[in-house]
Amino acid sequence: MPLASIPSPSQGVWYLGIIPIRAYALCIVLGVIVAVWLSERRWRARGGQKGTIIDIAVPAVIFGLIGGRLYHVITDWQTYFGSRAIKEPIQALFIWEGGLGIWGAIALGGVGVWLAARRRGLSMTALADTIAPGIAFAQAIGRWGNWFNQELYGSPTTLPWGLEIDVDHGGEPGVLYHPTFLYESLWDVALGFVLIYLGRRLALHHGRLFALYVAGYTLGRFWIEGLRIDPVGGVDHAVEFLGLRINQWTSIVLFVGALVYFWATRNKTGEEIVVSPSSRYEPGAESADPAHASGQADPGTGESSDSTEPSGSTESSAADTPESRASAPDEPAQADDTPKAEPTSEEAGAPASAREDVPGDAEQDADQASDQDADGAKLSDADAEPATKEKNSR
Repeated sequence: MPLASIPSPSQGVWYLGIIPIRAYALCIVLGVIVAVWLSERRWRARGGQKGTIIDIAVPAVIFGLIGGRLYHVITDWQTYFGSRAIKEPIQALFIWEGGLGIWGAIALGGVGVWLAARRRGLSMTALADTIAPGIAFAQAIGRWGNWFNQELYGSPTTLPWGLEIDVDHGGEPGVLYHPTFLYESLWDVALGFVLIYLGRRLALHHGRLFALYVAGYTLGRFWIEGLRIDPVGGVDHAVEFLGLRINQWTSIVLFVGALVYFWATRNKTGEEIVVSPSSRYEPGAESADPAHASGQADPGTGESSDSTEPSGSTESSAADTPESRASAPDEPAQADDTPKAEPTSEEAGAPASAREDVPGDAEQDADQASDQDADGAKLSDADAEPATKEKNSR
């Protein structure tokens, strides 16, 4: 009897009244929540709009669940159809019983992301790079659903972390099995952190970070798949080709394809669209530019989402009121068209600072002086000197 082991849960379903709460579904949902939360933060840090990832996640998850189940049913069709089937055909729809192929989930989920990105005018490659670490963490969490269901375990082992499997789920008394769910969960967690680090360190764009995710995941999945003994493709044994299981061949093809894409796009540059062009014209849409506040238009547009009046109309109407003129004492008064009376001798002899500074006063003094010279009027020496100083001071 082994000294240490990992026990399997006694049950994977709890009932809230008549409503079943399945651990497998909870793990999937929790993984999606973590992936959306992380991807939303990464998208915002890249300059994208808030809520974009949440909106895109809806079609991605729906398409992903359909794709994951389709891949499982296609590769394990003999479980549900044919003379050797061990389940009813209708059970092919029972997704809560387990059976989601990650390859189909990523492929068809990517179609959902592409449709949403195309409708919004966003770059698909930018979205793929953003969500890559989140997908890895979601897979790490989702794998624990296999632990609750006691499925997809590995071959027998004597290691102290061997997994106990009940007889009802195919296990043998006193035999421990490789906890492949745990291996893959730890691998995915490490992969997620590596992707975050490389994304920051190397600034990988145009789908290159997502290519590294595919390459990293398939590399781990290849050797973990080699430990599993579940009958993929068959009823009582796994279908193999040249000594490798179906999922191992899939891992090889995707690994090579990811490396080819990464190499082919190594010199690719250019701008990737992370803000939907149509959102810039939607009333009340939040701007991704932190330099602009809500409702603030770009300089030079003359428009604002907070007002429908032309720019400057408010200022011009306020400036015409008596209150606005009284509140601006530094504003020079406009020149009056009414002729000014000639200054008396006392006013002419007063210092220049004592008289009101009116625009156009210098021109009027010059006209008056020329008229006086034409009439032959003579100023006294006492009056002429202050007037000369006044003109010079202006």
